[in-house]
Amino acid sequence: MKFKAIFSFLGLLLVLFIGIPIVKMMISTDPSTLVLTSKEPEVYSSIFLTFRASVWATIIALITGVPLAYILARREFWGKKIIEGLIDLPVIIPHTAAGIALLTVWGRNSLFSKATGINIIGTEISISIAMFFVSVPFLVNAVKDGFKLIDERYEKTAITLGATTYKAFFTISLPMVKKSIISGSLMMWGRGISEFGAVIILAYHPMTAPVLIFERFQNFGLKYAIPVTVLLILISLIVFIFIRIFEDK
Repeated sequence: MKFKAIFSFLGLLLVLFIGIPIVKMMISTDPSTLVLTSKEPEVYSSIFLTFRASVWATIIALITGVPLAYILARREFWGKKIIEGLIDLPVIIPHTAAGIALLTVWGRNSLFSKATGINIIGTEISISIAMFFVSVPFLVNAVKDGFKLIDERYEKTAITLGATTYKAFFTISLPMVKKSIISGSLMMWGRGISEFGAVIILAYHPMTAPVLIFERFQNFGLKYAIPVTVLLILISLIVFIFIRIFEDK
């Protein structure tokens, strides 16, 4: 009983640390102000842009990250630890540094731009690239851990019974890591929504919600930044709760 009480108390401290600032901000915001703020074209367009760009980043990560996660979970090869460290690196480095690194590859004077004549800086594509770079480790690592929990004998048995490697993967392995994929995608999508440092370097305009919040706080103060912040938190919370309910079914 004492054990549970101590752990419950420590957990409560963490919940309060996260919850109090959010609740305090929400109850201090007039609902009518929220309604008026939500009707501002600049606000709702920035929120939709943020959500949409993060979705594109997550979709690309699913296409490329799930195969990589499978290889990292199932195979041993020279340089594996280097690749795993490289995948984790965007979580560690300052995200302004990540934005500058991306700028050297995708910027106006980069090899990509000179070779193609295409400038993606200041576009939704560059926003998705920034979000992808900083948040893809969450998806890859979640799916990799999911594959590690699955006994490889299931796949080998299916192949022994006549299934191809592709069929064994798509009908046996992939369905068994569904929750890991959903959880990793959710974490990546949410992390992309919150990204500021890398995004602001690649695309100050069009403004994502975090950039808009920063601009309003910098130019007009806390009073004008809070309503946009509350809107973003409320929408994100509703979406996350919905996805969690769907995930548990």
